[in-house]
This record gives sequence, structure tokens and C-alpha cells, in this order.
Amino acid sequence: MKKFLIITAVIFGVVIIGIAAYLFYLFQSTASTAEEMHDPIGRTSELREGEPDLSNGDPFSMLLLGIDSEESTSGRSDTMIVMTVNPELESIKMVSIPRDSRVDIEGRGQDKINHAYAFGGAELAMDTVENFIDVPIDYYATVNMESFIDTVDMVNGVTVNNGLSFEYGGYTFPEGEIELSGEEALAFVRMRKEDPQGDAGRNERQRQVIDAVINEGAQLSNITKIDDFLEILGDNAKTSFTFEEMRQVQSNYRVARHNLEETQMRGEDATIDGIYYMEIPDQTIQGISTELNEHLQVQ
Repeated sequence: MKKFLIITAVIFGVVIIGIAAYLFYLFQSTASTAEEMHDPIGRTSELREGEPDLSNGDPFSMLLLGIDSEESTSGRSDTMIVMTVNPELESIKMVSIPRDSRVDIEGRGQDKINHAYAFGGAELAMDTVENFIDVPIDYYATVNMESFIDTVDMVNGVTVNNGLSFEYGGYTFPEGEIELSGEEALAFVRMRKEDPQGDAGRNERQRQVIDAVINEGAQLSNITKIDDFLEILGDNAKTSFTFEEMRQVQSNYRVARHNLEETQMRGEDATIDGIYYMEIPDQTIQGISTELNEHLQVQ
């Protein structure tokens, strides 16, 4: 169990898909959870010929979305990560897109990229990201950020090494090793404006909490809580992967774990009509586009 959880990398959306596939062999209830998570989409990418054949190990891409359900930002994608997986090269590439990136959203004009999901759900988010970086987006997965609370509490809290002292959401987070409850963990990963690194700093805190949850979840004492975890997944996660596709990913793409590369897309702060944006340089976008398309072997 622990080995598989580590294989699935540090992104919660990836963990969701991997666990759902793996637990098929252990718990019959996982099939119904996967069915509940499945959310079919009515789009195919126009940037590649045909869809990737997961049974054949074709490279594929996926958009991972962390959905912030706070009242003030209901339905917006708090975290956006493009992941490409190539089992032949035994590698995974992940690119984090700043939520405030100024992009074209079909039917909406120029806006922040995290608004795309609120305007048109997963399909518009996929179209927007695909048009932005000129890379085919094949699948998606979302997780409600509120599920951090239930997940962390399920494993009786987590311990992280905090590199930045700050206060947020009524909680104080000193530097050093700290223990977090579910509510504290959600506040810990949400803070952004006081972080000198902005989205990059927040993404790092999210990865810390996810790593800690994976490590705690792998302990024997927590394996008995599988039913609780499946209930959390069913209530808080959606993906375009079918259950069969999840099984194929688990079976045919595990070797990709050998080389995991993470990149944070960076840009310049800009205020337009009184609204804050991040402008991503064309050179940065082109570099990401070339790298990911080569990894997908579509160009």
C-alpha cells in the first residue's frame, strides 16, 4: 500500500485516481466509488490525432484542479496543474499554472485562468488551458479543497516543516515542525498573499500536507479507515477517467514514477482596470509548450 501511494506522486488528484484503481483488488466498494467520481466530458483535443490508447501505454496529459469552495471564491480552481505521463521515457512532468494568469477564456475574453472552471466547468477549464499553452489536454481530475479537512482528520492530523511564520484564518503557524488538524491544514495551504513566493509558496505547502497525508495513510493503523477515505473521495472528487482507464493507468504507467519533474510557471505582476493579474511571458509559455508536447510525442 505504502509503495503504491508513493508511486502516485505528491499531487492529490493523482493519488485519488491511483488509489481508486489499486483498491479495486482489495475492496469491491471501490468500483462504486469510481463510478460516483466519473464525470464524462464531451470534448476531445484538436491538437493531436485521436485519443491516447491507455491500454497501449500511449503518453497522456491531465489537468488537475483543486477547487476552492469558500463562499467568496465558490467554484474557482484554486490550484491548476498540467501533468504529462510518458511510460516509455519513465517520466512524469507537472507544470503549475498561477491562478491569476491572464488568458483568453472563450466567450469571456481576457480574464484570470482560475475563472474558467467557474464559468464552464471542467470542459471550459481544459479548453482554456489547452489554448493557453498549446498542449493537448486529454483528461482531468478535480478535488474539493474542503476535503483537506476530512482527509487530514481521518489520519489524526499531520506534521509538516513550516518555513514561513504567518497567521491565517484565525490560526498561527510558527516556523519549524508543526502539527496540523484538518481545519488548520486547510488554512495552512490557502494562505498566499503574505507569502513572498505567492502561488509557488502555497503550492509547496500543499505538497507538504499531501505528502504527510500519504505517509500517514500508509500506516497500518490507518488502512482500516479505507471505507472512510472512499466516502471522502466519492463526495469530493470528479474525473473524466473511467474505472477501466484508472486500472490501465495503474497497470501500464507505474514506471513513469522513476522521474518526476515539477515546474512552477512564473510571470510578472500586473494591475489592469484595478484588477490584479499575472502576465506570463510568451517565451515562458513557448518553452512549456515545447517541453510538454515533446514529452507527449505529439510534435
